[in-house]
Amino acid sequence: MAFDNMTKSLKKIAGLTLTAAVIGAIAVPAASAQRRGSDTPPPAEGRQFGSASGAIVNEALTLMNSNQYGPAISKLNEAMALELNPYERSTTLQMMGSAYYEQNNYPQAISSFENAINAGGLLPKESTALRLNIAQLLIASGRNSEGATMLENYINQGNTVKPQYIDMLVGAWVQAEDYRRALPWAEKWFNAANPKERKHFDLLNFLYNNLGMTGKQADIVKQMLQRFPEDRTLWDTWASMLSNGGREDDAFEVKKMLYLGGALKSENDIMQVVQYYSYYEMPYQAAQILEREMNAGVVSKNTDRLIQLSDLLRQAREYKKAIPILEQAASSAGSGKVYAQLGEALYNDAQCDKAEAAFKQSINLGYNRGKAWMLIATCRYEESQAQERIDCEWSDERKANAPRTKMRDVADAAFAQVPGSSSESRSAVKWRQFIRAEAQAVENRCIFEANVEKELCFVEIKQAYAAQVFKGGDFILSNPDKCQQYVAEYDSIYRVKVEN
Repeated sequence: MAFDNMTKSLKKIAGLTLTAAVIGAIAVPAASAQRRGSDTPPPAEGRQFGSASGAIVNEALTLMNSNQYGPAISKLNEAMALELNPYERSTTLQMMGSAYYEQNNYPQAISSFENAINAGGLLPKESTALRLNIAQLLIASGRNSEGATMLENYINQGNTVKPQYIDMLVGAWVQAEDYRRALPWAEKWFNAANPKERKHFDLLNFLYNNLGMTGKQADIVKQMLQRFPEDRTLWDTWASMLSNGGREDDAFEVKKMLYLGGALKSENDIMQVVQYYSYYEMPYQAAQILEREMNAGVVSKNTDRLIQLSDLLRQAREYKKAIPILEQAASSAGSGKVYAQLGEALYNDAQCDKAEAAFKQSINLGYNRGKAWMLIATCRYEESQAQERIDCEWSDERKANAPRTKMRDVADAAFAQVPGSSSESRSAVKWRQFIRAEAQAVENRCIFEANVEKELCFVEIKQAYAAQVFKGGDFILSNPDKCQQYVAEYDSIYRVKVEN
């Protein structure tokens, strides 16, 4: 993120501050060594160099001014071997720290500056300024927590706060991954920024996110969306926040808007939209998007995607559209499962012959034999139910050769193919029992209808005989086409007894 660049400037900031401090420090021994020929008033008692130490330190200063920091450090160590007063020790150590700093030897620079303070020769303001330098060096050398704590102490003591100090504190606490300590300084940094740049927003967004402060993060992201509406990452962040906050509907609307606006270009983006449509029970729309983007080359047209497309079409009950997609997938994958899915789609489209061929191919490729034959048999049975019903007035031969009868027999034979070891075996047995019971029910219905007809005709025959006896004349049936066939049987049962 943009705020990572802040740490790159820490050395530069520290260097500028240290240079100013060191110039002040090394000017003292130079003046002390030359004070006799100068109009400068003598320094306060105890804050001056002796002639021996001043001469050595002046040599070190000359070396430092010509960038010869190694020899300068040797000279300063030579001075440290003398009997020095606190002021001399503090100033010499401070110069030594500056030389180490110029050599990028931060640990030694920090140690020298700390020793300079501990030597007791600095005024309070000088010690405070040096502690500020130490804090900056600690941060620049990667000791972020220590440096940030020192810098905070400096600020909390009422010292002048410069914008770069806030920058350093924010960067240090972020680098230390102590986001809670970084937050108040980041907010100060944000509020003081004028104009506010993207990096200011990014930092607060990052911190609020890592601290789980969803309300404040939502506020900052809203502001960012207003300023940078073209930034896809922000919209993704906003959608993610909505989703994580239980506002899936709103997150879906954001993704939908981005897709319709042409902002989603990658396969992952498109698949996320497809998943949203599917989740919200709009499989047909999901399938349309997936097929469109596959044809456009945005989404890979591989076996998995083809299967996913066919699944969406089948969920939408668009079996006819799913079938050619599954045929492509099955031929390219050579998978028993895919052939079974093809068979199921064909089954749902009432194409039993093709469904059976697909299911048999799935069995050959290792798919569950019991499940496959159950679906084949079920398709055949449902196919039989679409045929003309058996009419009881048909002849026995016509009944036996009727399409409904033959297809029902085919279904029964298919159910018989389900292995006994299959988990589908019990269901297959029940189906076969049901089919036999259904055939028996047709036969029983025809017998019942025939019995009802005969009983009605017997009543009519009886009435015809009664009319012949009481009214005279011929034996006349009102419905001879149906009842004449029963006269002989009626006579054999009832007329013999009358004659006897």
